[in-house]
Amino acid sequence: MSDIYLVDDHALMRDGLRAVLHSGGHRVVGETDDPTRALAELQRLQPQVLLLDLHLGQRSGLELLEQLQRRALPVRSIVLTMVAEPGPLTQALQLGASGYVLKGSPAAELLAAVAAVTERRRYLSPQAAELLAEGVATPRPASLLAQLSARERQVVSMVVRGRSSAEIGGLLHLSPKTVDTYRSRLMTKLGVDDVPALVRLAIREGLISAEEP
Repeated sequence: MSDIYLVDDHALMRDGLRAVLHSGGHRVVGETDDPTRALAELQRLQPQVLLLDLHLGQRSGLELLEQLQRRALPVRSIVLTMVAEPGPLTQALQLGASGYVLKGSPAAELLAAVAAVTERRRYLSPQAAELLAEGVATPRPASLLAQLSARERQVVSMVVRGRSSAEIGGLLHLSPKTVDTYRSRLMTKLGVDDVPALVRLAIREGLISAEEP
């Protein structure tokens, strides 16, 4: 039996995951849709496994993976996501994820992933393995987003979803002026001149989906 923490922005998804995990003899010790809360609770609860979505409203699961890597927390992370792109998969693995499973996979696939990472083995679902092979066969340039700090990626994620500097400042506890500074600096780093270009880059890098409003 493993102690597991869930991070997903859909309550119904968390309910379904909890049922599947309980049926496999595992215990869900906590859950949230907020990466900041997740980081604090992961440090406090010390679960063996983290199940993590990549799209968390205005945030990205990659930010949480980066924070876990910086703090060297012992939790083993499994990305469970709809994102079927080689780029985000490679980024997740580089940031320490031990598993990558696409949503829509059978329940047995998820339980197999939990069993594997608990034994300190890496697990890629068959679809994820194909994506990784595709990325190796057709290597992409290093992700432009990789050069951004976690805070800058938070700002990018919110800007491309139409948030104003005042709204972003309120969510991140920053002044609008500070947000504007982040925005200007990150656009310079990424080599884009306006928000539409930033949105296209974010879609291309897998930070947001083209289907998002």
